[in-house]
Amino acid sequence: MTESLCTHMTPKDGERLGSCGKLVPYVSAKLVDLETGASLPPGKKGELCIKSPAMMSGYHKNPEATKETIDEDGWLHTGDVAVCDEDGYFTIVDRIKELIKVKGLQVSPSELEDLILGHPEVADVGVIGVADQLSGEVPRAYIVPKQKSLTEKDIHSFLEDKVARHKKLAGGVRFVQELPKNATGKLLRRQLKNLATEE
Repeated sequence: MTESLCTHMTPKDGERLGSCGKLVPYVSAKLVDLETGASLPPGKKGELCIKSPAMMSGYHKNPEATKETIDEDGWLHTGDVAVCDEDGYFTIVDRIKELIKVKGLQVSPSELEDLILGHPEVADVGVIGVADQLSGEVPRAYIVPKQKSLTEKDIHSFLEDKVARHKKLAGGVRFVQELPKNATGKLLRRQLKNLATEE
């Protein structure tokens, strides 16, 4: 990110699929719990925070934005949800802004997408949060099916014993021919949200 410049690099002959690599020299990082802010051990998902001699000192003439991004101890909060393994490899798994809040509980869209992609008749999937009067938000899946015979009931049954109650697709399932993606193949969740508001 622009605010921190380069913080991670993959060692030569040390590539790991999906990982952004290890910390470069003179850069420190920690993962913190999204609710409590407590530091987390390897293997746990949390917000990635960075300290680096190359990071910004603050946003120009915007102390409020600076305060929201850099805490009192000098850690820059990236807004990325990441996990670090025992060998020091970091993997970005989500964005905090994309997390779905169901009755105050955090639901990761990418976690649900990975599970749904395990269904043999699902070609592609995108999950977003949709407004709900009781829960605030609930997850909804937009699915590109491999077979036209795939039903919403099939998906609910598939997830039944795989997710906690607040992670169930209470927002329903919508079948689409394709998902909106950019040139690099990244899912454009905002377009899915626009599609949801038009319904």
